Amino acid sequence: MQGTELDDAGAFDFVIVGAGSAGCVLANRLSAGGLHSVAVLEAGPEDRDFWIHLPLGYAKLFRNPRVNWMFETAPESELNGRRVYQPRGKVLGGSSSINGLVYIRGQREDFEHWRQLGNSGWSADDVLHYFRRAEGNIRGADDQHGGDGPLGVSDPHTHELTEAFIAAAEHEGLPRTRDFNGLVQEGVGYFQTTSRNGRRCSAAVAYLHPARKRQNLKVFTDALTDRVILSDGRATGVVFRRGGIRQVVHARREIILAAGAYGSPTILQRSGLGPAELLSSHGIPVIHDMPGVGSDLQDHLQARCVVRCTKPITLNDMTTSMIGKVRLGLEWLLTRSGWLTIAAGHAGAFFRTDARLASPDVQVHFIPFSTDKMGDSLHPFPGFMAHVCQLRPESRGTVRITSSDPGAVPEIRMNYLSAETDRATMLAGLKRLRAIMHAPPLRPYFAAEVEPGPDAVTDDALMAHIRAKASTVYHPTSTCRMGSDPRAVVDSGLRVRGVDGLRVADCAIMPTLVSGNTNAAAIMIGEKASDIILADTKA
Repeated sequence: MQGTELDDAGAFDFVIVGAGSAGCVLANRLSAGGLHSVAVLEAGPEDRDFWIHLPLGYAKLFRNPRVNWMFETAPESELNGRRVYQPRGKVLGGSSSINGLVYIRGQREDFEHWRQLGNSGWSADDVLHYFRRAEGNIRGADDQHGGDGPLGVSDPHTHELTEAFIAAAEHEGLPRTRDFNGLVQEGVGYFQTTSRNGRRCSAAVAYLHPARKRQNLKVFTDALTDRVILSDGRATGVVFRRGGIRQVVHARREIILAAGAYGSPTILQRSGLGPAELLSSHGIPVIHDMPGVGSDLQDHLQARCVVRCTKPITLNDMTTSMIGKVRLGLEWLLTRSGWLTIAAGHAGAFFRTDARLASPDVQVHFIPFSTDKMGDSLHPFPGFMAHVCQLRPESRGTVRITSSDPGAVPEIRMNYLSAETDRATMLAGLKRLRAIMHAPPLRPYFAAEVEPGPDAVTDDALMAHIRAKASTVYHPTSTCRMGSDPRAVVDSGLRVRGVDGLRVADCAIMPTLVSGNTNAAAIMIGEKASDIILADTKA
């Protein structure tokens, strides 16, 4: 394989692998001004699917293999041996083209922790500049937010059921907030979404498409990356497959992996950078024995409450007839608002399961519709649901190649709930969420609890529900962790240790998982990485 002749796809100053949330940002920023030539390799297609751009279309994309990697974990021992589905975007925009659109940055404390772990330049104040630079918030700019950035951030429409949920959380002691992305995250309120004028604002829409008219930017779609070419300690090119042909693209300056928490570490492993025993078992020459590549995998696990509603006012009720579906479509076409713009969390809450904690340790997503699992048909009865997840899990997993073939599915082991703290936090979070769902403001809408169900009255029963039903919130991170310790894969400049001309810039570099949805932080990482790279280029 190493000696097979390859078609030459050209030479560029920078080669970016992955046109996801961070990769699209990098493509835009590194090609701006025309000083540097940039190539982007994306394994998926153009983002032309209608359902990508309709916000509620994420339900149609959840199991679409054309735009979704559709991974799953190995059997999870603490979840009754279940495999947990892991959707990831395989299309321009990456997961920002198929996700639930919730715009959450995380807590200031997350980034202060990153700095305390030895990652200079990644404190809360350091990264705030990049969040603000990215953000085009419909509310305008202030000291915490940007008003004219490329990433559209919008407010959702209101709904009486969602208002009742917010009032129920207030009844249970949470303050109402308009801004989960300010100085204080704790509270309950509507989520803002990555949308503009009723359409999804993916990273491709925000960053890549505006840049594609530039002559110094070339995007290769349907280009599956095999490995990075390493020569005398330097990354010089990328081997990829496109249309059944193996090609190579050369990098004069740098290669930046932005293929995500699963893609970036497995590309490094196929390139000879990873755990020596793993690489040798697949016949890959070991260039550097790096046990941290593919380790420290983290994710948010969620458990849910599902309620049958007393009134036919949920999205379930709007989709039971063709007339209802036509009305939904017309509402969106005429107003660019309404049900079809709803995110995978209409409202939410952040709270502490222990008053002694400095900041919230769980998050809730509330949705005025219900289903057995995301991507399935909605229930035939009026329903709504809310999910609770632990924000800072202690459980750690791995992602490992299963072959030297880039088309082979990796082995993903999350090890969900392997830490006692995780089990205790999930249980406490579910109990408080349940109290909110049973609170007086929601009682007029509360016909019956479908999940966990009225028989789940003990901690053991609730824990059994978690083990039987809990699933991911789709936030894998930290498999190419940034740090200064021996197991860290990249330094604070995102340079892969021991290799010149190679960086990782995506959620894989997170030292720890942020306390909330990850897309906003991934875009921030792309913004900051572009400044780091351009500064090093001038040095």
